[in-house]
Amino acid sequence: MRLRRVVAGGSEVAPGTPSAMVDPERSGSSLGAMFADRVDRVRARMQDLDVEVLLLSVGPELPYLTGYEAMPLERLTMLVLPADGDATLLVPRLEAPRVVDRPEVFRLEAWDETDDPIARTADLVGAASTVAVGDRMWSRFLVDLLPAVGVQRWMRGNDVIGPIRAVKDAAEVEALRAAGAAADRVAAQLQSGQIPLRGRSEAEVSADIGRRLIDEGHHRVNFAIVAAGPNASSPHHEPGSTVIEDGQAVLCDFGGTMHGPGGVGYCSDMTRVVAVGSAPDDLLEAYAALEAAQQAAVDGAVVGATCESIDRIARQHLVDTGWGEWFIHRTGHGIGIEEHEDPYIVEGNATPLVAGHAFSVEPGVYPPGRWGIRLEDIVVASDDGPVACNRADHGLVVVDA
Repeated sequence: MRLRRVVAGGSEVAPGTPSAMVDPERSGSSLGAMFADRVDRVRARMQDLDVEVLLLSVGPELPYLTGYEAMPLERLTMLVLPADGDATLLVPRLEAPRVVDRPEVFRLEAWDETDDPIARTADLVGAASTVAVGDRMWSRFLVDLLPAVGVQRWMRGNDVIGPIRAVKDAAEVEALRAAGAAADRVAAQLQSGQIPLRGRSEAEVSADIGRRLIDEGHHRVNFAIVAAGPNASSPHHEPGSTVIEDGQAVLCDFGGTMHGPGGVGYCSDMTRVVAVGSAPDDLLEAYAALEAAQQAAVDGAVVGATCESIDRIARQHLVDTGWGEWFIHRTGHGIGIEEHEDPYIVEGNATPLVAGHAFSVEPGVYPPGRWGIRLEDIVVASDDGPVACNRADHGLVVVDA
């Protein structure tokens, strides 16, 4: 394990090498072709699964296929995508100006306040007997739709579109790399002492990290976990009024969303641990094991390896070094438009990695009431080996800030 010490305002830690920002304003024709190709691939899978209609409301699938991120409202937004025939995007009229019309992908239909969008959706579904529904569709809409259609078999939309979304194309990989590089720059500020810790509350540091994510190019902050000392033994600790003190390790897990191809947002997610002044001896021992386990798992993330095999590599290393008892979650999750999506790096997932799978590798150790540590990078499987989207220092950095 590499243990380094920096002083407040120091610059010893270099930021990750930034990737070029994906240009969301590339030509409309090429973007239209990109979305149309995605729709074609989804339709091919619908036919393989005997799905006649796919219904997508709010959620990540809608921007993936159309470029439109619907606002979550009590007014219905619905993409009705038949396996054959024209797709229709139903939107409230007051939301229609936000939609970039893509006639090669869908026909835009705006509904007025006195219209019944559920009845119109039922009309578009027609006599279809097998329908897949987006996983994020609100129950209020689905409950109203059920008696209005004669569907015999319902499926989860993710079973149709999930495997397609899980394999990122070159533009999506570049978007993830750009988001990762931006997060790296924030991590570098943290590790160099430019983000003060001592004497500040977790909530104050969390807000500071969030502001810096925006400054580095994200358009939305998704989370900024800051957990000091024993609070970090809860992996998803909510930053609060706890004041950070000397001798504490501080776990910082943060990420946001950055505009990618077609203006669709792609996520960053990374975790680093810094210590204020010093770190407990047992934590130093555990961190050395954690760093080795994480690197071994990243190295094992090659095309053809199963998702569960990566989890086993990290877990077995921590078991062998005496820390496995406190590794209490899966090793990773897929990432893209969502922070958490397929593929999941967990025991029981025998899915083999293919080029374009993007996921976190984030083992952790959490002895209750003592401290918690986690080390997380986003990794993309490629034919040339695993590619890390995060380059910020993996060592436990001691800061005097």
